[in-house]
Amino acid sequence: MAKRVMILATNGFEQSELMKPKANLEDAGIETTVVSLESGKIKGWDEDDWGESVAVDKTVDEIDNCEGYDALLLPGGQINPDLLRVNERAVAIVKDFNMAGKPIAAICHAPWLLIEAGIIEGKTATCYKSIRTDLKNAGANVVDQEVATDGNIITSRNPDDIPAFSKALIRAVENAKVSENA
Repeated sequence: MAKRVMILATNGFEQSELMKPKANLEDAGIETTVVSLESGKIKGWDEDDWGESVAVDKTVDEIDNCEGYDALLLPGGQINPDLLRVNERAVAIVKDFNMAGKPIAAICHAPWLLIEAGIIEGKTATCYKSIRTDLKNAGANVVDQEVATDGNIITSRNPDDIPAFSKALIRAVENAKVSENA
């Protein structure tokens, strides 16, 4: 059975932080499902303007739990995780993956969701430089490196870290237990 990764994102996701890891996962034979707040398409942010759109496969309201998925990918950008962290269902999905011990990969500003879900305390993590204080205040051991893995939590700082971030996530998915159908 194929491995599957849920990508939780909404409008304003950092273009490269969704598209490149998604392509890397798919190149490794891992299926991806884009889950968002609303159906249709979501639009990325590409450096200093709106970027490409990506089709939404399911909405957060169509997700009961993390069954059928081997890992969760949280792309960054400023807009995307800020909108998601105030959505109770999106935060509940993050908590569900954590309670199941499944890998959660968050890049750039996406660790805001880990903070909101209350799952970062005591973990070693990295993030975009402007939210390091937020992570530290949430009780994380903040490091400045391209990827930090602590248990089921994988974090990276920015788009330059995507190759190492993708490799860490793929490795975690390949080592995860076989998923059930979603």
